[in-house]
Amino acid sequence: MMMAMMAVMIPLTATETNAQTRRYYRNRTSTTRVYNRPSFYRRHRNVINMGIGTAAGAILGGIIGGKRGAGIGALTGLGGSALYTYKIRPKQRRYYR
Repeated sequence: MMMAMMAVMIPLTATETNAQTRRYYRNRTSTTRVYNRPSFYRRHRNVINMGIGTAAGAILGGIIGGKRGAGIGALTGLGGSALYTYKIRPKQRRYYR
């Protein structure tokens, strides 16, 4: 289930360009600065990853154990995805010159 979700997410995020770049355009009278905003996934990465993990855990728990299993699976999925998001693979700041 998680592999299927990731297979859908990869093409959506693979086409993005450099998210935080600044470009300066100069002419004789003024200088204009253009700032590209980061993508939706980059801005909300933690919430998206934890939501996917919670949903996957609830689905698997529901298949295995019914309503109670869905609740337990959701909590387990939330815990695992929080561990992945904040400890195993935290955000890395990217600095460009």
